[in-house]
Amino acid sequence: MNREQWDERYATEELIWKADPNRFLVEELDALPPGKALDVACGEGRNAIWLASKGWRVTGVDFSHAGLAEAHRLAADQKVKVTWVEADVVEWQAAEASFDAAVVMYLHLPARQRRQVLLRSAAALAPGGVLLVVGHDSSNPLEGIGGPQDPSVLFAPEDVVEDLSGLRIERSERVTRTVVTDAGEATAIDALVRARRPS
Repeated sequence: MNREQWDERYATEELIWKADPNRFLVEELDALPPGKALDVACGEGRNAIWLASKGWRVTGVDFSHAGLAEAHRLAADQKVKVTWVEADVVEWQAAEASFDAAVVMYLHLPARQRRQVLLRSAAALAPGGVLLVVGHDSSNPLEGIGGPQDPSVLFAPEDVVEDLSGLRIERSERVTRTVVTDAGEATAIDALVRARRPS
């Protein structure tokens, strides 16, 4: 989806995503000591806001003006401070070696663009910094539910690992989560990779 399509999707009274943080973000980063965090393609800001509530100094980046407007509102409601940047993450580059954690959650791009974003996110990590990547797994359209159905923008954990040469891989696997639908509960399949920049 392009910027205009995301702006149209976010321009509603209700949140597109729930305000709670992604469960994998909480599981993987909750135990880390707060520092500086980067949320790439932050959308309405739920993950950036959760990090800020835990004491992180957070920068959230997204190209959707409407999504960031919601993020501003949510952050104000929860009385946390986040630096919001309106930019296309495919083109935007954070300062190198300046973040203790970076998260790329459910950003689905063609492989070349995905690699570019992940390499830039990795370059933004300070020594010892952690990168968390989560997205709909390439097996999800046939075996799971929801998410993009275009295989060219989906990925498996091993694709992300290949993109991140130079980082130490701490976790790389397919994970599942329960999705509530009109027909009842179903299972979605995600790819999760946690990697660390060597100290």
